[in-house]
Amino acid sequence: MDFIAFDLMHIAAGSLVGFVIGLTGVGGGSLMTPILVLGFGISPAIAVGTDLLYASITKASGVFFHHRNKTVDWKVTGLLALGSVPSALITVSLLEYLKNAGLNSDKLMMLTLSVMLILTSFIILIKGRLVSYMSHHHGDSRFIILLKKYRPHITVLAGVALGVLVTISSVGAGAIGSAILFLLYPKKKPIEIVGTDIAHAVPLTAIAGMGHLHLGSVDFSLLQGLLLGGIPAIYFGSLFGRHIPDRYLKAFIALLLLAMGIKLAL
Repeated sequence: MDFIAFDLMHIAAGSLVGFVIGLTGVGGGSLMTPILVLGFGISPAIAVGTDLLYASITKASGVFFHHRNKTVDWKVTGLLALGSVPSALITVSLLEYLKNAGLNSDKLMMLTLSVMLILTSFIILIKGRLVSYMSHHHGDSRFIILLKKYRPHITVLAGVALGVLVTISSVGAGAIGSAILFLLYPKKKPIEIVGTDIAHAVPLTAIAGMGHLHLGSVDFSLLQGLLLGGIPAIYFGSLFGRHIPDRYLKAFIALLLLAMGIKLAL
C-alpha cells in the first residue's frame, strides 16, 4: 500500500509540473527540481539526477519535430555542445570526487539551484526587452560588433557554463540557454532559437543524467511516475494556457521561481 501511495505521489508531482510547463512554456528543470525538493521532500541529488533524465526523454521528440521543420541550427548546437559536454563530464567527476571523499554535495546543489532559479525569474521578466534591444541595435554598437566577431568563441564559453550549472542544478538548459541564444543570435527567428536550444538540451541533460545515474542519484520509480503524470499534463496545461494572457503567466511563473529560489537559499 505504501509503495502504491509513493508511486501516486510521483505521478502527482509529474502532473503538477507538467501542467505548469504546458501552461507557462517554462522548462521543466526550473520547476521540477525545486518542487520535488520543497514539495515532496526528495533529496537534491536525487531530484537533480532524476529530473535530468526526465528532461532528456521528454525533449527528445521535440528535436525530431524541429529538425523535420528545419528550425535547428546544428552549427550553433555543435558550438554549445563543444563547451557543455566536456564541462558536464568534468562536473560529474567533481561530484564523484566529493562523494568518495565523504563530502555531501547537497548544499552545493541547493545553493546553485537557488541562484539559478532567481536568475531565471529575472530573465523571464526582462528577456523581451533584451531581445528587442539586440534586434534593433545589432549593428550600431561597439559591443555588438565585438560580440559578432567573437560569437563562436562566446557560444562555446556559454556552453561550458551551461554544462556546469545544468549538471549541478538541472536548471538552465531551457530559459537561460534560450536567452543566451537570443542575445548572441538576434537575427534568428524565435522558433529557430527554441529548436536549437532543445537540440542542445537533449544531449546535455542525457549526459549529465547518465553521470548522476553513475553516481547513484537517479530514482527510476520517481522517473516513471514523473513521465506518466507529466506528459499528458503538459498537453492539458497548454490547452488551458491559451485562454490566459501571456504577460500574466510570465509574471506568475517569475514570482514563483523567485519565491522558490529564496526559500531554497534560506
